[in-house]
Amino acid sequence: MLKVEQLVKHFDGVKAVDGVSFDVLPGQCVALIGPNGAGKSTCFACIAGQYALTGGHVSWNGQALDKLPPAARLRHGVARTFQVAQVFEALTVLQNVQLAVQASRGPKAISAFKTLDSQSIDTALALLAQTGLEALAHDDVASLPYGAKKRLELALALAASPTLLLLDEPAAGLAEAERASLMQLVKKLAAQGMAVLYTEHNMDAVVGVADRVLVLIEGRLAAQGSFEAIARDPTVQRLYLGEGEGAAHA
Repeated sequence: MLKVEQLVKHFDGVKAVDGVSFDVLPGQCVALIGPNGAGKSTCFACIAGQYALTGGHVSWNGQALDKLPPAARLRHGVARTFQVAQVFEALTVLQNVQLAVQASRGPKAISAFKTLDSQSIDTALALLAQTGLEALAHDDVASLPYGAKKRLELALALAASPTLLLLDEPAAGLAEAERASLMQLVKKLAAQGMAVLYTEHNMDAVVGVADRVLVLIEGRLAAQGSFEAIARDPTVQRLYLGEGEGAAHA
């Protein structure tokens, strides 16, 4: 499991995250939400390895992640995506995934003496089919709509065959139908046994998707449980959801 224990992150004395603890089991899809400035992005970045911890511990399947850079975490089965899709614009969709598959096999798997087009074709096509991109395989990434780029970034993360998937606002910038489709794919990945933790602002990407919701407020875990349970929590209602669920979109 992913185990986060008393996670603390300070910036120049400001407690962005102040003693947050939770876990995520294989097969679970867990959403990390909260108002702007609540510390969820910082918490996520600490778990993903972007920030060093001020205090506390993060581990995955018993392996301490605290001091490991993102590349080393990937070798332990931890992959991530970003709020703004990180893809290779100069390549085709298929070439992006071929490169990610080869990179996941180590630096020696990428050879200057072999053309990329001949490597890992079947594996890459299977990942494109899984993420709904097979028909766009030979399109240039620069010409893709943003929703397709978000799916491609997910395919790149899956290329490493992760067991823990960290998604930073996977539905950001997507239209409602695109959000629903992508989040159903994320939910399916968890149902197949992957542990998934994601941050999100759009409540329609949380309701009906997340098995459990974590609410951060002022750097601390204010509530956790099903969306229905946290929506009834007085503190969450007062400081985050306001008069109704729709207030969380603001």
